[in-house]
Amino acid sequence: MIRKRTALIVSVATAGALLLSACGGDNKDGSAPATSAAATAAGQGRAAVGSPPAGQGPSLLGGTAKSNNARAKTGDWANEPGKPAVKPEAQRWVQLSASKAGALNPVVVNGAGFTLYRFDEDSANPSKSTCNGECASTWPPVVVAPGGKIFLDGVDRSKVGTVKRDDGTLQVTVGGRPVYRFGKDTKPGETKGQGVGGTWFGVAPDGRKAGGGAGGNTGSGSPRPKPATSVTLFDNRNFGDPSQGLSGKGCQNVARDNVASSLQVQGSLKIWSERNCTGRSKVVNGDVADLATIGFDNDISSVFFG
Repeated sequence: MIRKRTALIVSVATAGALLLSACGGDNKDGSAPATSAAATAAGQGRAAVGSPPAGQGPSLLGGTAKSNNARAKTGDWANEPGKPAVKPEAQRWVQLSASKAGALNPVVVNGAGFTLYRFDEDSANPSKSTCNGECASTWPPVVVAPGGKIFLDGVDRSKVGTVKRDDGTLQVTVGGRPVYRFGKDTKPGETKGQGVGGTWFGVAPDGRKAGGGAGGNTGSGSPRPKPATSVTLFDNRNFGDPSQGLSGKGCQNVARDNVASSLQVQGSLKIWSERNCTGRSKVVNGDVADLATIGFDNDISSVFFG
């Protein structure tokens, strides 16, 4: 009788311990309570969505950094405008959003609203960046830590990847193309890098050139800009002052003609080499950082709006 009673007590105690464990009872070491196999499998399934195997690259997550509760002063929010992202907190995440900047629509911008660019001298297949050293100071590469995150806002995840740079960092790619910011873009939405040297262009969500490039390159899949109603002409390349503005309808003569080396315009207009819209002409869709790339350096005497 005593033996049976003892066995019964042991059985009850064992059952109670198992029940307590299953219910997530007291856990004095602070570790997470045990979970069921089904819950574990479900959690692994969620983590696998858009996430490469551990150690091979960053995770791809749908939505914005804000909707994914990214910490303040990290990722794109920690990048100093126009400067390379060298601090660890600045490489924790990158956001890729299909958006509009200036005359570029659509174009990819980061989580802080800065325009992202592609370089014609890079390659997409295989992905390879050729912008290093001083080039990478002017054109900071968009880099992310191996264990970081890339938030996708209107950009197809099949178009997004990374490539290892010569310095060992991971640079984000869109359509296989390594992407960059521009050192002279100091405010969100600026597109001062568009058309620089005839080789730098905003990157479209599919990796191709965004619309509004030098020489009227609108890029595949990008709508043609609307007719402009004003333009700013700069005496120096890359939008360097002094400058002069024109606005209105139809043909407008330039007050100080034959001095412009770059221009900024919201939309499309025609530039002419002679006054009263005569001589050589060229349709321009969006900003041109170096008019020499389209054969009009110091050679604009009039423009036509409409």
